[in-house]
Amino acid sequence: MSGRRTGPARLEAFTDGVVAIIITIMVLELKVPQTGDLQGLAGSAPVLLAYLLSFVNVGLYWNNHHHMFSAVERVDGRVLWANLFLLFWLSLVPFVIRWLDDSQFAAGATAAYGIVLGLSAVGYSLTERAIIACNGKQSAVARAIGSDWKGWGSIAFYALAVPLAFVSRWLAVALYLAVIALWLIPDRRIVRAFET
Repeated sequence: MSGRRTGPARLEAFTDGVVAIIITIMVLELKVPQTGDLQGLAGSAPVLLAYLLSFVNVGLYWNNHHHMFSAVERVDGRVLWANLFLLFWLSLVPFVIRWLDDSQFAAGATAAYGIVLGLSAVGYSLTERAIIACNGKQSAVARAIGSDWKGWGSIAFYALAVPLAFVSRWLAVALYLAVIALWLIPDRRIVRAFET
């Protein structure tokens, strides 16, 4: 049954639902300031920054997933399992945000944030590879992904940031922001693949 090839619509709908739940849980984890002034809000600034960072990261995964699946003709069991691996790691983002907040951005929590995002990047890469295996090396997705320097670069940044968190938490956060900057630039690989 895992070898059966089907259309991607059901997987996309499931992914959309899981991502919506992840974002909802992230915002529900935010603590309301104890006072009604700017000083109370300033005390929440670190966790709001972590929330913003996480919202953008989850949004980037969802956005790129959506674009990639616009070019997918069929999926099989490998694609389903790879996508579940991706969603598992993304679902831990609210947990690490809470840990960052409760520990006041301790080195271990900052490193764990990078582990979760790094393994999400691995999950996304595995999903790409499974899609290419299912749809063929001449498929639109295979042509669009190419050497995937952005994906491999992201994984490398996370791998560097995790041990760096124990030296300087803010340098690790800077690398997390560098990954976001890398992906905020619109990735037109899928569109170009359709044009060729």
